[in-house]
Amino acid sequence: RGRFFISPQDEVYAGQVVGEHLHENDLPVNVTKSKKLTNMRASGSDDKVRLIPPLQFSLEEALEYIKEDEYVEVTPKYTRMRKIILDENERKRANKS
Repeated sequence: RGRFFISPQDEVYAGQVVGEHLHENDLPVNVTKSKKLTNMRASGSDDKVRLIPPLQFSLEEALEYIKEDEYVEVTPKYTRMRKIILDENERKRANKS
């Protein structure tokens, strides 16, 4: 349901922008949790998910892509996008006021 900006096994943290949602709004996700198995879902059915290669941004592309509530974080190994306010609940509180 969108494109990822990170590869599998990349370390992520709260507030990091990990992908692009198909709709305009932000969608908070926990990419480190797997789906819970219920009696409606077979245990092996989610193992063969096909992921398209992640989008890799240059510094200029990342600066053009971000919204007004996001930063670009640059380290020697990575160029990451993240929210200015990392905690989801604090972001909601800030948007209400």
